[in-house]
Amino acid sequence: MTDLYQSQRAMRNLRRQAMQRGVIAVMDIGTFKVACLILKFGVSDGPRDGSGVGSMAGQAAFRVIGAGTTCSRGVRFGEIAAMRETERAVRTALQNAQKMAQTRVDHAILTFSGGDMRSYGLEGMVEVESERVSEHDIARVLDSCDAPDIGHGREVLHAQPVNFLLDHRSGLADPRGQAGQRLGCDMHMLSVDTDVVQNLVHCLKRCDVEVAGLAAAPYVAGRAALVEDEQELGAAAIDMGGGTTTLSIFIKRHMIYADTLRLGGDHVTGDIAKLLKIPYSTAERLKTFYGGVQATGQDDRQQIEIGGESGDWDKDRRTVTRSELIGIMRPRVEEILEEVRARLDVAGFDHLPSQQIVLTGGSSQIPGLDGLAARILGQQVRLGRPIRVPGLPQAATGPDYAAIVGLCQYAAHPQDEWWDFDIPAQRFAAKPLKRAMKWFRDNW
Repeated sequence: MTDLYQSQRAMRNLRRQAMQRGVIAVMDIGTFKVACLILKFGVSDGPRDGSGVGSMAGQAAFRVIGAGTTCSRGVRFGEIAAMRETERAVRTALQNAQKMAQTRVDHAILTFSGGDMRSYGLEGMVEVESERVSEHDIARVLDSCDAPDIGHGREVLHAQPVNFLLDHRSGLADPRGQAGQRLGCDMHMLSVDTDVVQNLVHCLKRCDVEVAGLAAAPYVAGRAALVEDEQELGAAAIDMGGGTTTLSIFIKRHMIYADTLRLGGDHVTGDIAKLLKIPYSTAERLKTFYGGVQATGQDDRQQIEIGGESGDWDKDRRTVTRSELIGIMRPRVEEILEEVRARLDVAGFDHLPSQQIVLTGGSSQIPGLDGLAARILGQQVRLGRPIRVPGLPQAATGPDYAAIVGLCQYAAHPQDEWWDFDIPAQRFAAKPLKRAMKWFRDNW
């Protein structure tokens, strides 16, 4: 645990150095695309209102000055499967962004959706050492949280305090300076496969870029797609990508649960390719231009030319009705949504005061998806686009860019993590998991 603590603090320091130099890259290494944005920013002293305990992580104002996107290669289920191919895609996106920004970057913050993410809800309680809560008391209460045994070959990606209790009062964002005797804390921890993280870091090093931070794709997508009221009252963000579908639950402006499904839009495309016996690229074109999940009477009469260049005239002149195409796509989309519903049930989503669900990501643009999702997930479903950030190109404002836009926010306004505080060095022993994922069901 000590090594993890030091490596995360080292990345925080690299981020601060990049902020002092004025530019940093943010990258989304996905199954369908690799996207890179270059941010230029100036440091501002104060934390944002309601952003948690604040200021330890350092806040900044920023503007996007460069953007680059390329088709992803060598990535499956949000994880690197072929290092050289992924490296070429990362270099292409990075070079395009640097060319547009007319500057070079040495540091990047990454987001990814692989690594078998697992959520834990932790609790801790300590006696306040003096009459008022100090920075040291917050460090002590974070360290007192029941750290679970996350297993061999895994590491903590996020460990964020999401709620403080002081004596009989709960729901405190920042208890520092307040009078009290017993200080409690609820913390959300997210663990990932160490090898997945190390492969991403190694890939960036091969591109001559140092990793100055890592963020889970469901976390940053939620920050981008959910409006402030949704983050405050309780909402889930479902980011439907190419190789994965991620989900995150927010309340009181903090993420309290995250998960990833190894299912996405690529599986829908694969079903079309397999059942129609056509190339993957042709199947992707049919899905993009003619796909949907809600059939009407007119769709039986709409003939779609499949096309092709196989040399077989009859095969290349085949047609399919839009109803048949929808019949191929709908079962897989239903499977994804039903699996999302099962994960939300496990997380206790029904216990939240609000149950708003926001769909984002490239695959969320399938026509009719919102109606189908409302039947499977619940009536409070809307399609979401990422919030606007200064300087963002028009091409990067769609729902398929939710994760990287949220990563911009994370880079400039990170929420405090466990390693932002001076935890007592002698207390890193893992403790048994007792109340994982229970606290928010009982307290919100």
